[in-house]
Amino acid sequence: MTAQTTDGTRVEALTETVSRHITGTGYEAFDATTVARAKIRIIDSLGNIAAGHRAQGNDALLALASRWGGAAESTVLIDGARVPAHTAAMVNAAMMRSYDFEAIGAEYEDHTQTAAHISGTTVSVALAVAEQQQSSGKELLTALILGDDLTSRLGASSGFDVYSGQDNTGTINGLGGTAVAAKLMGLDEVQLRHALGIVENQLSGTVANIYDQTLAFKLPMAFAARNAIVSAELAQLGFTGPADAIGGGHGFFDMFCASPEPEKLTRRLGEAFYADCVIKPWSSCRASHPSLDACVRLATEHVLDEDEIQEIVIHVTPRTLAGFVGQPFVIGECPEVSGAFSIRFTAATALMYRTVRPEHLTLGHMQDPRLQRLLAKITLVDSLAPAEYLTAEVQLKLRNGSVLQTRTDVPKGDIYTNPMSEAEILEKYYANVAFGGRMTRPNAEEAVGLIQRLDELENLAPLIRLFTPAV
Repeated sequence: MTAQTTDGTRVEALTETVSRHITGTGYEAFDATTVARAKIRIIDSLGNIAAGHRAQGNDALLALASRWGGAAESTVLIDGARVPAHTAAMVNAAMMRSYDFEAIGAEYEDHTQTAAHISGTTVSVALAVAEQQQSSGKELLTALILGDDLTSRLGASSGFDVYSGQDNTGTINGLGGTAVAAKLMGLDEVQLRHALGIVENQLSGTVANIYDQTLAFKLPMAFAARNAIVSAELAQLGFTGPADAIGGGHGFFDMFCASPEPEKLTRRLGEAFYADCVIKPWSSCRASHPSLDACVRLATEHVLDEDEIQEIVIHVTPRTLAGFVGQPFVIGECPEVSGAFSIRFTAATALMYRTVRPEHLTLGHMQDPRLQRLLAKITLVDSLAPAEYLTAEVQLKLRNGSVLQTRTDVPKGDIYTNPMSEAEILEKYYANVAFGGRMTRPNAEEAVGLIQRLDELENLAPLIRLFTPAV
């Protein structure tokens, strides 16, 4: 648990520091803003689950979960199946990830952020384990905030590159989700250290899922949720793991990070609590949002005659064009994935509807002749400076020779630079619930009220009931 330096002094292992912090920190450590943000992430997450149950492959996943059976500990939301906590968390996480609409952006000091999708795992784990343990709302919030903070710090300190080939929804999420589960289960410092060591054996994820546009893209996040709970349960039963699963030899930084900065993990630990800092306004990869924002603006500010548009030129960085969102749009075997990770598709859709939502990630919309005509007019140009990762310029060249042009420097959704308002976030939540079609508007509204006073609830039963269909 400790290491010896060349001068003989003893230094505490990173995993031990983290474990002591998480097990020893209570709800009173959080300020009102931190708690309010966690509640917003829960609301947004539940809306994405409500929509996501309709997504491709999830019926099969639900059937598989039912076939597996097991102890009726936790609820698969919207569907209502009662299954072991790790199974419920896995399925709920898969549903949340399905339309690439969940919260993103591992924040750190000075409002910097690393590409990450934390809440899809941590919220799913928190809901499943809190139901299993009959935890209070305050206990759920405590575990979630601490787990989100650890995951965000791991993202910042890992040196993660979204185009590295690794999918960190299956790595940092596994460690952070384990902290959430362990906190709710009441594990002590030593047990949590072992749990983090156990889950290290299950960290994985490849971005090839996205490049090849497969349904497997939603699984690293879902597997992380499942593995987190299993790891905490094994540690509670006495299983042991590596002494320093995060910072030690063959630990997370050593095995999964090309250029880590471990010192970031514990800087201001217990003083600042980080998390996802982007609530997505559009159902698509964040790398497509700058151009999508620009197209929404053009369609809003001008009365567009699509037939008069001769060419649509989208300026991006070389890395963006070479990445998965820059690929030519093809309706593949998994249309939802093809659409969510395509700049061309999301830009054309935004010009048509001034938004991109789950209902647009459908075969019907993709085969619309209007969309096909717009897609044929799109050209992507890698003309922007490499540092302008979240920037795009869009030009609409019209047949009369005029050009409509706009630029996005800060896409909508970042809570610090261009936030969605609370009203916009709730509008997104209610639209997702309506799209899902399994939950009434009154129930959805009542759920918001419960989450807003979550720290007063003795258990989650009233909230879970609202997201369970009547028998």
